[in-house]
Amino acid sequence: MKMDRRGALAAAGAFGALLVTGLLKPVTALAAAWNKGAFASKSTADAMKNLGAPSAEASSGIVIEAPQIAENGAVVPIEVSSNIPGTTSIAVLVEKNPYPLVASFAFMEGALPFVKVNAKMGETSDVRVLVAAGGKHYSATREIKVTIGGCGG
Repeated sequence: MKMDRRGALAAAGAFGALLVTGLLKPVTALAAAWNKGAFASKSTADAMKNLGAPSAEASSGIVIEAPQIAENGAVVPIEVSSNIPGTTSIAVLVEKNPYPLVASFAFMEGALPFVKVNAKMGETSDVRVLVAAGGKHYSATREIKVTIGGCGG
């Protein structure tokens, strides 16, 4: 189908009208709700509380792949996978960062619970991963040593 300039303007107008009336939602509206409280938390305990997991059960079903020693704290690659059935979310926290919550991911049923993030770490710290599955929260921790800080260090 060949569209002329008039047809393109009419289509753009119709699209704009759908957006204004609310019949068509932008892609960003389909994203999960932003958890401002968790990302603004200045302590790991507060971030966990805002994520709904004030006390999480330790689990060996969470696999954290990360370097033991990060030569540059500005970019620390962290891979997380969950072997816990029914995983619905994964959150990555760096305990000694000014704002510990680095990332939070939600999964639909049947999705592969795997994430890879490049975190910024100011100093040697424990990386805590929280997983929500079956209405419960689980955690795993791994220490990463940093030789050059990434948060202004």
